[in-house]
Amino acid sequence: MGKAKSKIEVYTLLVEVGRGPNDGLPPDATGAALLCYSTGRDEAEAVRETVSVLKTAELVPLDVTSYGTLAEREAEGHEIGEEDRALMGRALEENAVVVAETTVMKESDA
Repeated sequence: MGKAKSKIEVYTLLVEVGRGPNDGLPPDATGAALLCYSTGRDEAEAVRETVSVLKTAELVPLDVTSYGTLAEREAEGHEIGEEDRALMGRALEENAVVVAETTVMKESDA
């Protein structure tokens, strides 16, 4: 028997992005922080997929922080609401990256 394929998991990622020419952010924004739910066989794959999708949207990913899988977050005591669980379920069902929240950064926020 061969090695079993790794199970697809949903990872919670916080991605800081800078400006791109057609990024859709407000004109006075310096960047944004995006809370994403992304699928992958491991964390590295989830990060790669998220960065790829954001670059396609003409955003400029600068930094990615992973908070792990749903099980890992629950083990750490994170409270995860029903809306977030539904978005994680959607990411898993569609094998996709779901942007759950966007916080626009402005120069005055620095």
